[in-house]
Amino acid sequence: MSDLKTTLQAGLQSLGLGLDARQVDLLLDYLGLLQKWNKVYNLTAVRDPAEMMTHHLLDSLAAIRPLLAQTQGRALQLLDVGSGGGLPGVVIAIACPHINVTCVDTVAKKAAFIQQAAATLKLPNLRGLHARVETLNALSGPGYDVVCSRAFASLVDFVHWSHDALNPGGVWMAMKGKHPGDELAALKKDAEAVDVFHVEPLHVPGLDAERCIVWMRPGPGPVA
Repeated sequence: MSDLKTTLQAGLQSLGLGLDARQVDLLLDYLGLLQKWNKVYNLTAVRDPAEMMTHHLLDSLAAIRPLLAQTQGRALQLLDVGSGGGLPGVVIAIACPHINVTCVDTVAKKAAFIQQAAATLKLPNLRGLHARVETLNALSGPGYDVVCSRAFASLVDFVHWSHDALNPGGVWMAMKGKHPGDELAALKKDAEAVDVFHVEPLHVPGLDAERCIVWMRPGPGPVA
């Protein structure tokens, strides 16, 4: 665990994130929970703790500063779609206590894991929700200021399925690997409904792979 903590602290420094000692411990505790539950629930294909640190925790942490910059650090409601084991949702909840995070997944055991993580880590700003994102509607329930996903689906499907959950004036934050040129081209066919206003490259400490965030907001037209 000391090696993992060293890797995490070095990664946080590289990312310019000044998390306190409690937040560092919470991230490590979350990693421990992920490992423990993964043996039974198959939350992630990555099994090695060191690989989990870079491919999951640091990968998710790389989105924190862009998220804070995009939202000016204000308190808000965030929905993590297809959250699985809580990536990046749980990491955001730990790093940003002012953000209320809902992790939605169609798999009941994954939503249950998020609920367990929220209770074990004592995170009042985190909850797991077992549902299809298409059923969430900002008009009939609490809408979300940011709807995010990480390696969840194509941009077209992500936007189409989650559109009704997004508050007016809200933004989509899609975490991707390589620059998704084909997906962006497909999205342009519906340019009236979706405005892609920024594709932001990310650097993940210890990970030699391309990463980016596609930032989008609703356009003036309806989603097809």
